[in-house]
Parts: sequence; C-alpha cells; structure tokens
Amino acid sequence: MSSSLPRGAYPHTRMRRLRAQDFSRRMVREHQLTTDDLILPLFVIEGRGETQQVASMPGVERLTVDLLAEKAKALVTLGIPAVALFPVVDPAHKSEDARAAYDKDGLAQRAVRTLKEAAPELGVITDVALDPFTSHGQDGLMDQSGYIVNDDTVEVLVQQALSHAEAGTDVVAPSDMMDGRIGAIRAALEQNGYVNTMIMSYAAKYASAYYGPFRDAVGSAGNLKGGSKASYQMDPANGAEALHECALDLAEGADMIMVKPGMPYLDVVTRVKTELQVPTFAYQVSGEYAMHCAAFENGWLAREPVILESLLAFKRAGADGILTYFAEEAARLLQQ
Repeated sequence: MSSSLPRGAYPHTRMRRLRAQDFSRRMVREHQLTTDDLILPLFVIEGRGETQQVASMPGVERLTVDLLAEKAKALVTLGIPAVALFPVVDPAHKSEDARAAYDKDGLAQRAVRTLKEAAPELGVITDVALDPFTSHGQDGLMDQSGYIVNDDTVEVLVQQALSHAEAGTDVVAPSDMMDGRIGAIRAALEQNGYVNTMIMSYAAKYASAYYGPFRDAVGSAGNLKGGSKASYQMDPANGAEALHECALDLAEGADMIMVKPGMPYLDVVTRVKTELQVPTFAYQVSGEYAMHCAAFENGWLAREPVILESLLAFKRAGADGILTYFAEEAARLLQQ
C-alpha cells in the first residue's frame, strides 16, 4: 500500500461509516463465498449400502459406490459444482508396483462411472497418486534404498490418469509431486482423444503434518508407518519455490493449480493468484477440519460462523475454489 493515502484524515474520513449499517456493509464487501466455490472430497469403499465413520474426522463418512449416486444427486440440489474422489483400497489390492491404480474396473474407476451416470452435471475430480495403492503408503514407486523414484512413477501415473479419463472423469488431479508428470499426462490425454479432460495440478503440495486424518481415512497411514514424504513434497519453509512448481506445471499443460494445505498456506495462495493469474484452488485439509471440529465439540468456537469465516478467508486470499469437508454444510448455510 502507498504511504500516501487517498482518503482525508479523521474526522473527514471515518472508516466506521461504511460499517454502520447492513446494506452499506453488503455494498462494499470485497469478497463473497458462494456454493460455486465449494468442492466436496468423498471417500469411497468397496461393498454395498455401507458407510464407515472416519474417527479422526467427525461427520465424515466413507461410502460404498452405490451410495455415491444418492450423494451426488443431493449435492447437485445444493448447488455444489464438483466432488473430489478418493478410493479406500483393500490391503489385498496394494502392491509395490501399485498396479491396481490403473485397473479399468478398479474402485475409483467404477465410482467415476457411477457418479457420472447418477449426476452428469456434477463435476468429478479424481486423485492421481499411488499412495492408496502402494504397500508402503508412498505416492510413488520405491527403489531398494527406500527412495521414491520419479520417472518410473510417472509412467504409472500416466496409466492411472488415462484409466480415469476412460471412466469419464472431468478432471484428473495429480497430487504426487513427481517432476514432469503434468507434461506426460497431458501428452497421453491428447494422444488418446481426451482433449477436454482437465488437469488440476497439486503443484504446491507441502510435506505437511496436517494430513494425518486423511491418511487414516484412505488407509495409508498404517502402510506409511511414519515414513516421510519430504523427498518429493515441498518444504513448508519455502514460498518462492511454490511459484516455480506452479509455473512449470502450467507450462506442461495444467489447467488449474492447487495449493495444499490451505489456511496455513494462504500466503502461497495469494502469491500464486497474484503473480500467475491462473485458476487457483486450495484444500482445507483433514487436519484443519479436525481442529475445527474439536473446537466446536468443546464449545470453544461457534460452528456455523467459523465454518463460513474460514472458507471466506480462502476467497480473500485469492482462491477460485476450495476443497473442504465442510462443503455440504456450508452450502446449506449459504442457502439460509
């Protein structure tokens, strides 16, 4: 901000004048949260007619594929534009080479087909990463030394993305943080005729301690056994590096950028949106959700206003959309 303020000094300028009445506050409000900003993450499991509570994420359930159809129709009614799909894979289907990730009849692929049949207008975003499918819980293939190899992992990610596109997903969202995977996936999508399949790149995904409840939800925590992802996810201390990651992925063909986690990294969201001027999304991750819920349950914070305020903060920072486990509840609150 310039040191030469455009307004006169007090009392000619009283900043509270515009705050004195509801109508004037509404007229000058700089940012607005709507249901168009909300994306609901969904966890899908095998079986039929079954739900499973996620203990570390109160109110969040894993759903069988058939129940996704009912959920999809309800979300369309609420005006939520899209969901992000995460499969919970049976341990028997996990392997070192993550071959189940690109099974055409795999859990994620069947879930996509069900969602698109039940609610064609609902956008479906699918996670492209190997951690739900690897026996070690890492996002890529591992060599004998325990290092996550890049190029071999990218080859598997390409197959996974193509299987999602064939199933009918609208957006593939690589969250693995391997170098060069966006270019490889974009080239494969083009070569196979999926020219309108979008890529939402988790370009600035940090090696964060906020992911714990999510790993419980998808069942990778036990496989990971406390292992680190710092060799491929970003160092939480770095901000400028995120701009380089985003710029590289955009040059390779990403349509949208994701920053993850959310609220602790809103400075990164602002920099990406301001400096790159591209569609920018952020993920209010499982740890953020769990912290809020703990405060609500203990009476330390008021649930409804805090949910909406937390999401509005993403909009103020520059996010075009927010992945949040509060999406369904927030949509109802916004309709009131």
